[in-house]
Amino acid sequence: MKAIIVDDEKHVREAIKLLVRWSDFSIDQVLEAQDGLDAVRQIEEHRPQLIFTDMMMPVKSGMELMEWLQSQYPSGKTIVISGHDEFELVRHAVQYGGVDYILKPIDHEQLAAAVEKAVSAIRREESERRLQQARNIEMNQLKPVYWDKILSNLLTEPKLYAQHAKALDAEFGLGSSVKECRIAILSLDTISLSFKDKFMADYELLFFSLTNICNELLSARASGGPRQGIAYRYWNSDSEAILLLYGGLDQTQALLERIREGIRDTFRSFFDTGVSRVHPFPDGLTAAYLEARQILRRRNLLIREKRTLIAGPAAAAPSSRQLSFTDHAEPIRLSVQSGSEEQIRRAVAAWFADVRKLECIDMEQLEHWWHEYNVVRSRWLAELFEGDGHRGEEEHSTPFVVPLDEEGFLSLDRWEQQLVRSLSELSRLLLSHQRQDSNVIFEIAKFIQNHYHQDITLQEIANHFYLSREYISRKFKQEFHVNLSDYTSGIRIDKAKLLLLNPNLRISQIAAMVGYDDEKYFSKVFKKTVGVSPNEYRKVNQP
Repeated sequence: MKAIIVDDEKHVREAIKLLVRWSDFSIDQVLEAQDGLDAVRQIEEHRPQLIFTDMMMPVKSGMELMEWLQSQYPSGKTIVISGHDEFELVRHAVQYGGVDYILKPIDHEQLAAAVEKAVSAIRREESERRLQQARNIEMNQLKPVYWDKILSNLLTEPKLYAQHAKALDAEFGLGSSVKECRIAILSLDTISLSFKDKFMADYELLFFSLTNICNELLSARASGGPRQGIAYRYWNSDSEAILLLYGGLDQTQALLERIREGIRDTFRSFFDTGVSRVHPFPDGLTAAYLEARQILRRRNLLIREKRTLIAGPAAAAPSSRQLSFTDHAEPIRLSVQSGSEEQIRRAVAAWFADVRKLECIDMEQLEHWWHEYNVVRSRWLAELFEGDGHRGEEEHSTPFVVPLDEEGFLSLDRWEQQLVRSLSELSRLLLSHQRQDSNVIFEIAKFIQNHYHQDITLQEIANHFYLSREYISRKFKQEFHVNLSDYTSGIRIDKAKLLLLNPNLRISQIAAMVGYDDEKYFSKVFKKTVGVSPNEYRKVNQP
């Protein structure tokens, strides 16, 4: 903090310098001036926060200095130190913002109290200024977001305009005199990869920069007349900036060309833009947005040029749906089951050979293929991982992202590579799952071999291995070509054959030892399996 002492008497200036404990008030520089004119020069140069001044001085008096301070430097705090106690001088000091009026000779305590009062006021006002600056910065940051959300809501609910009409008129000139409008959409879903990488960490900055450029060119200053529109981020989409145009609508194409050039000069890049026809404002906002969006979604992505597409009578023509992914689904499924990446590449290449024959591919077609792919993929997972809760599924209801090359154009080559990688990963999951299935089924077989003598049920086995009964039954038969109960019976009968060779064991004992509580039922099962009763088997095989 700085201070200045203004007095034509040097000994008074020296006294003030000695009486004030400057370091207590964080004042690290004390200037001196011998009259009001000298003080003005130094105040303009050094901007001291605290001013001590005499009232009666040559050249420029303290009264004149205080008048100048109030008009030119109102933030400074002034303490008057004077040898005159006339009422007019005191009144003048109060009128022009003096903090205190101290009479000479100077009282040390009175001076310290005056400095404390002045410094406290300086600090309080500085704190208030910083707080207000922070609030202003916050408001400036929030204001664009506020308007972006209001304007975004108008596209889906035009009736909301009535409650914001006055504010929109004051802020953008979008008042009741506006009867017609057009919507233009700047699409960010096909920007170049280098441009996308540049803003990857801060997409907010991209929207801020883009809308700033557009708003500058839409402003009254740029047009030389009324404002021509508003650019804002559309909060219902991550890839769209909106231009709401309502001035000079017959010159829309020229205006958009200027905006296109402005974006090119700033970003060294272009955007695809879809533009609606003229619609009534505000009731036609939703229709205008949908029209602009539709023409963008139906643009031919095979054309390697960023364009401005303006809706016309042909804009509503339906997209072609002549090529279907499902027509190639079966050979691709078989290639996945084969476990061969080469077979997958061939099957995918056959699909893309047909895709490359098309003269037009639009966003709706791409999303339709993506939907078909996800449907058949889900079906494959249900078939390949049946009964196991789709353990192999780890993704794939993700939104479609256009496969782009470095310049931001549709790349069928990259899409083909992505699909091959995705299907190869699916194939690896399948093979891994099949190996796991085989392992667990053999574990179940070992479990039965170790517990054949117990009355184990299918449900107990299912609980032990955390699998469904149906899944175990199906997989067990696929692996061993016999159902679970026959496998268990086979083990029991084999064990019974060995025990029957011991003449000291009764048939009832042997039945219990291999898991049968009922001797008659054991004999029935044994005869059905071996062809003879247990007693007959024992007689024939006695040593």
